[in-house]
Amino acid sequence: MTSPKEVINMLLVDVFNHILRIEESTLKERGVTLSMSEVHVLEAIRNTEVPTMGEVAKRLHITLGTLTTSINILVRKKYVYRYSDEKDRRKVYLRLTDSAKQVLEIHDNFHDEMIEATFKDLQLEKDEVLMKSLANLTEYFKKKY
Repeated sequence: MTSPKEVINMLLVDVFNHILRIEESTLKERGVTLSMSEVHVLEAIRNTEVPTMGEVAKRLHITLGTLTTSINILVRKKYVYRYSDEKDRRKVYLRLTDSAKQVLEIHDNFHDEMIEATFKDLQLEKDEVLMKSLANLTEYFKKKY
């Protein structure tokens, strides 16, 4: 017999993997040539109040070296501008190009459509226990990781 713990693990991994695959294929269909990791770096830059290399790396929970590798690629592909603070050259800021903003608009639209379809097909808003459980799960992962 499968334990509840095993079922929840299987469901979480399954849902996560399906969303990533659907997201990747949908963005490709819509003309986005970046990897999902690259899109998520762009999203982190946009969502960071003062987008320095250090702050974006913190937001993504990755090292500065790992972020530097991604940023080098995104700069070369012309999705990100990188520039130093005039007073403190050690501080490196990031800015999205118009191309990056277009990719993020496509990405945001995908998420909006996915949530709309999920609510429409599954009528999640009617299931208060599920909604509360998902909120608790989200809060747990935010605190833990």
